[in-house]
Amino acid sequence: PPLRWVGNARSIELAQAHAQALAREVRAMGFHLNWAPDADVDSNPDNPIIGNRSFGRDPAVVARLVHVWIQAAQAAGMACSAKHFPGHGDTALDSHLELPTVEKEAPEIREVELRPFRAAVAAQVATIMTAHVVFPAFDEDWPATLSSRILQTILRKEMGYEGLLVTDDMEMKAVCGRYHTETQLKRACEASVDVMLACESPELQLEFY
Repeated sequence: PPLRWVGNARSIELAQAHAQALAREVRAMGFHLNWAPDADVDSNPDNPIIGNRSFGRDPAVVARLVHVWIQAAQAAGMACSAKHFPGHGDTALDSHLELPTVEKEAPEIREVELRPFRAAVAAQVATIMTAHVVFPAFDEDWPATLSSRILQTILRKEMGYEGLLVTDDMEMKAVCGRYHTETQLKRACEASVDVMLACESPELQLEFY
């Protein structure tokens, strides 16, 4: 079942069982990393892309379940990835198609969007995936994936995250074709990104390589 069903139950035990079962299934197929859980707070009813991928609309509930879900999955031998930092839940656009912007003040972002990611860091999540989303309160010019102010300053320094940092798919229209590949690589690396994902196009994979 999707994470929203787990979130609606408000049960720590169910979240742990869900994470462990999924970890066993994914491991049985030969994988050791799952791009989950979605740590976004689904706070915008007009959001076209997050929906039931999120545990819910309450940041406290999402944070608590993100924490226990990651701990249970990783204890079962499955590396996790909390996504999409610093949050994709309050967007009205799909970053697969356009570049979304979250027009909120910094205190509200820290209280809502960042809360589940602080829980993920506390759970020692193996990886965090970035969002192709602009947060003018932190950086007016660049989406989070390409922003040192967001990834280096907030995630690494303020939140103390030391794990692997990966981008969302760089083929998504929020970034693909919007910035030169060299610019994307330079800015992402300076922002402490470790892995650039290009999930379908061999040409783009080779270009990044």
